[in-house]
Amino acid sequence: MELLKERILREAVIINDDVLKLDALLNHQVDPLLTMEMGREFARRFAEDPITKVITVESSGIPVAFAAALALNVPLLFARRKKTLIADPDALCERVPSFTKGIVTDIMVSKQFLTEDDTVLFIDDIIANGDAARGLIKIIERSGAKLAGLGIVVEKSFQAGARTIREQGIRIESLVRIGSLEGGKIRFE
Repeated sequence: MELLKERILREAVIINDDVLKLDALLNHQVDPLLTMEMGREFARRFAEDPITKVITVESSGIPVAFAAALALNVPLLFARRKKTLIADPDALCERVPSFTKGIVTDIMVSKQFLTEDDTVLFIDDIIANGDAARGLIKIIERSGAKLAGLGIVVEKSFQAGARTIREQGIRIESLVRIGSLEGGKIRFE
């Protein structure tokens, strides 16, 4: 997606050879027009699949997942990272480390909203090591729902996350693939 590449080159900040800060367009501030275009692109790529829901992990994936759900005309479901007093005590949970936050959190989805009748499209903003993605995939599998695939805005292909998920036979559609951040330069694949 050329528009996204242009915006990344203009607005992203390279923290080091592993971390790219996308706060200006994806993770802190959200460009609604760009976000809707990304959602339409994911809907186009998965148009042949009988998607019943779009799913993501709270919170940075929500805007693009919402845009994809809107384009597909299906509900959006997001895995929560924090338990609340009224949370479903029987929710599907997984413990996942966060690459950028450097912490481990629980993600959870209520069994009420994810069942064997669902075919879900999993949308996420960035995939690096893939820990959160693997955690949500486990939740989807335990629910009995079918996973159509993952739509990833930015795949850092120099890290193992997407590769290990593809090795499981899971379809991944990335809008942008970054092959390297070495030397303070973004190199797309």
